[in-house]
Amino acid sequence: MPRTATARSSQTGPSDLLTIGQVLSRLKPEFPDLSNSKLRFLEERELVTPVRTPSGYRKFSPADVERLRFILGLQRDHYLPLKVIRQHLADLDAGRPASLPSGAAPVSILTHGRRLGRDELLRETGATPALLDEAVSASLLPSAGHYGDESISVLSALVELGRSGIEPRHLRTVRASVDRELGLIETALAPLARKHDAASRARVAELSRELAAQVDVVRSGLVRSALGRLDA
Repeated sequence: MPRTATARSSQTGPSDLLTIGQVLSRLKPEFPDLSNSKLRFLEERELVTPVRTPSGYRKFSPADVERLRFILGLQRDHYLPLKVIRQHLADLDAGRPASLPSGAAPVSILTHGRRLGRDELLRETGATPALLDEAVSASLLPSAGHYGDESISVLSALVELGRSGIEPRHLRTVRASVDRELGLIETALAPLARKHDAASRARVAELSRELAAQVDVVRSGLVRSALGRLDA
């Protein structure tokens, strides 16, 4: 449950506390889909615990904002469900060694997601402009002015695959498979998605990530099993 404003007064001065509107203003440039209902949903799941003023208003500390940025970054860049993120945060809070599942790269709770321009992306990954254009054409990367950590990872992987002669055009079937998986998830969540209240929308967003994570487990298991047959 949220703590009272006085409970954290020794750590954060009143002038440092932010309203939910101010938090949205700070985070929406990085997370355009963020909404008031999403923040309330994360609070209901006890992933962030803003203080309460005597009049009952939520107030967020700078640490709360960084925690929210960390959570939202894990969802966006690693597609992790909230129950996994909650355990990861619990480990961090307790000072226990914490690593992200499924080979996801560790992310500092104080690290902002990177946003690179086209030239910066090419320098970061060692890709050629032609490879980036081919990846966009094959719908493996978005056509965008700026690219985040997920795009960096994908393009870096394409550079490595290219060394073995696997080009973006060869991976169109992967793109098609992802689209089919998305359709499967949308169908499963259709009854909930038809509800238009804020809580249902937030729940759809959370469940979609959880289902995607489970589908990824199945896909990865099938690939590993197939590779095992090749090694036999």
